[in-house]
Amino acid sequence: MARNLSPGFIAALYSQESDEVIICLLTVTHDDLEEPIYLSSDATTRLSDDPLVYGTESRGEQYIFLPFDFTLPDDRGDSPPRVQLTMDNIDRSLVTILRSFQTPPSIMLEIILASDPDAVEITMPLLQMSDATIEDHTISVTLVADGLINEPHPAGQFTPGAFPGLF
Repeated sequence: MARNLSPGFIAALYSQESDEVIICLLTVTHDDLEEPIYLSSDATTRLSDDPLVYGTESRGEQYIFLPFDFTLPDDRGDSPPRVQLTMDNIDRSLVTILRSFQTPPSIMLEIILASDPDAVEITMPLLQMSDATIEDHTISVTLVADGLINEPHPAGQFTPGAFPGLF
């Protein structure tokens, strides 16, 4: 899949050392949430003093800093793209939020540079959480781009009872 990336982003990706910080932004939406949850992988700026909150401001939204590692999917055509998120399980409120969902939340992933937080380099819209593994110290979440993987295949069968005109 071809992507239009800025020269600064490409230089930051391929350089051995760089002053540039690549940031992952997550927008979590669900029917049970009153408003989306905005998360950032980097503490770019101080968002508030009381309480002390760090995060990233991008396009008018404030993304709260939650340290997590992410692995972007490859561009293989034989399997749906998967994003792997791993975060520290230091606050049990995240576990409570994850367990409260009856259906998978939708997550939009965006990659930006800290030097230009309003320019989105990579967007992966409409990812769905396929599974979450909660351990003592870490939480691992897998995000899948194709919601059709949860559908049974084949969905139906061409039998004489269902399709008598075919036989």
